[in-house]
Amino acid sequence: PQVLRIALSLPPGHRCPPHLAVGPANHTLPGLETPFSDSSQCGYALGWSLTATVALGAAAYVGLCLWFAAHQRELLYTPGGPRMSPAEAGAAWLTAVDIRTEDGERLDAWWSPPTPGKGVVILFHGTPGTLADTVWRLTDLAQAGLGALAIDYRGYGGSTGQPSETGLRKDARAAFDFVRKAAPEARIALLGESLGTGVAVDLARDRPVAGMVLNSPFASMSHHFALFLPPLPYRLLLTEQFDSEGQIGGVGAPVMILAGTADDVTPISEARRLFAAAREPKTMIEVAGAGHLRGWSGEAKAAALAALAAWTAPGHAVSMEDCADGRGRFSCR
Repeated sequence: PQVLRIALSLPPGHRCPPHLAVGPANHTLPGLETPFSDSSQCGYALGWSLTATVALGAAAYVGLCLWFAAHQRELLYTPGGPRMSPAEAGAAWLTAVDIRTEDGERLDAWWSPPTPGKGVVILFHGTPGTLADTVWRLTDLAQAGLGALAIDYRGYGGSTGQPSETGLRKDARAAFDFVRKAAPEARIALLGESLGTGVAVDLARDRPVAGMVLNSPFASMSHHFALFLPPLPYRLLLTEQFDSEGQIGGVGAPVMILAGTADDVTPISEARRLFAAAREPKTMIEVAGAGHLRGWSGEAKAAALAALAAWTAPGHAVSMEDCADGRGRFSCR
């Protein structure tokens, strides 16, 4: 490779080390006629040409971008998982139902109708996860008298198809429309967890929901990837944007966000960004020391269940009297 010699000026009184000194044989840069006139100048010989180094770096960066664009769904989704009946999961009180999407996919779903005068909550789980992982949440909802529906996204559990952001949006709309037919008098609220928070935010812009609780949410998938992966132009590369931060401002229903201060999957900074972008009425509950999805516990869980019940009960407003004053395990904004 061509050798590039760089001359650096030293302060007065300082001399160049002998092995770096610009001497009679190498006192000019290639292509230059004017010699260095001051012996206090030093030259460094660079073995790699600058052009070759830049070209190799650019090729590696472009290659990494192309790899990420091709494999982004593998990084985001974890399809498959066990297909189980409610009884096999220890929840025989739930009913297994099939839901058809607008593009012909079949979704596995578990359904529990509401008690008279109560509303329904649609639960969107995270990834990895399947219906079997929703039993505890569905039990909490049922014990509060609320109806509940949980689905396996396309490609998850026994549901057909392959996951994509567009596909999951269709799955969510199909779930909402199922509830409207199964319990036409009930108001519908949403509970999203992790990846499911992006599904919930999108549905809340598309269907009339009474409110939504977001447990361990991310602000956007591009921002989420930027927190953990090398710096790439994720917003340009992603087909799976899940831009909750950009969409939540268009949601007029009440929003409650649950976030653990020790969440290392979706850091609490993500929840705070999303909360800042949301419209009023909105509430954020920060649970001290809680990890991913662990905000759904204790007083925070009780506050979320109370909000879901209030939102789905016509004529009742959400009360924030139960929010701690900063001395408890959680605080409300």
